Amino acid sequence: MKTFIQLQQNRWKQFYGMMLISIFLISSVLTAQSSPPPVNLGSADAFVLLAKTGITATGATDVTGDLGVSPTSATAITGFDLILDPSGTFSTSSLVTGKIYAADYTDPTPTMLTTAISDMETAYTDAAGRTLPDYTELHTGDLTGQTLTRGVYKWSTGVMVAAGGVTISGTADDVWIFQVAQDLVLSNGANVYLSGGAKASNIFWQVAGQTTLGTTSVMHGIILCQTQIVMSTGATFNGRAFAQTAATLDANQVTDPIITSFNDETIITTFFLKQNYPNPFNPSTEIQYGIENAANVTLKVYNILGSEIATLVNEYQEAGGYSIPFNTNDLVDELSSGIYFYRLQAGSNVSTKKIVLMK
Repeated sequence: MKTFIQLQQNRWKQFYGMMLISIFLISSVLTAQSSPPPVNLGSADAFVLLAKTGITATGATDVTGDLGVSPTSATAITGFDLILDPSGTFSTSSLVTGKIYAADYTDPTPTMLTTAISDMETAYTDAAGRTLPDYTELHTGDLTGQTLTRGVYKWSTGVMVAAGGVTISGTADDVWIFQVAQDLVLSNGANVYLSGGAKASNIFWQVAGQTTLGTTSVMHGIILCQTQIVMSTGATFNGRAFAQTAATLDANQVTDPIITSFNDETIITTFFLKQNYPNPFNPSTEIQYGIENAANVTLKVYNILGSEIATLVNEYQEAGGYSIPFNTNDLVDELSSGIYFYRLQAGSNVSTKKIVLMK
């Protein structure tokens, strides 16, 4: 017959055994959920759109950031009505808040682009080469309705997101790397939502096939695509799109994922309105714009029927850059989830962008 002391010793052994198993399991989960190092984009990080064989735009496309093509020439950049700068090193366009570069422009542009394209390809190889993924073949490639935490994800197939959307949830320091062996497709109306402070600049989509953003879809992240990137009518993209072939746009809003901080020394040389960040949002977001000349400025928000729901700015402002918060909690009437628009007017300059509220 076991003594009381022996029974107690056995109970302690069982307790410690369970504790060790629990610690091991918790440690394994934490290790699997650790955030990978971000992909180094090198000099390609200076571009919002970068391609090797061409960039094409149709419709009322609005790009905030620099564009570049190499080794092809400026003739492969179509639909932008390029205006060559007197320096011969870059062009401008009414569709672009930024500069447009091509391999046949004046030095040092060709060398700069060669380096950027090389860095783009190196970044693709880096993202594709990350080993020991945290998730493999997750949901057989259909991410609709899922919430994705930090880590490395790997699929031997294509990946798709239907109209239900997908949420990327994490902190501003977390990193996501998605390795897609075939095509990446956002269906019409699909949204990639950011939650908890997740940043588009820390989300890397490495795609071996074609990347397609469906009509009115909303995408966030850095797209490293080995073939073509196609943005369908009305798609909104907050990030960087790097194609090892071509990129095509159709009435899209494309925005650099890094929001600039304005101060009294910031010099604004052109009128612009940036895509709000985050977008989609709930309950608050930030809208940034710049005016090159002092003017009477209005910034208003409208619903999809064209009815005004909020006036964020209505005053005379000096030239400069401005950051304006929009918080739906400040409104008397509660807004439902859906698409809205914000419109900036400064003198004769007018710009409108789409904003998505997701509750």
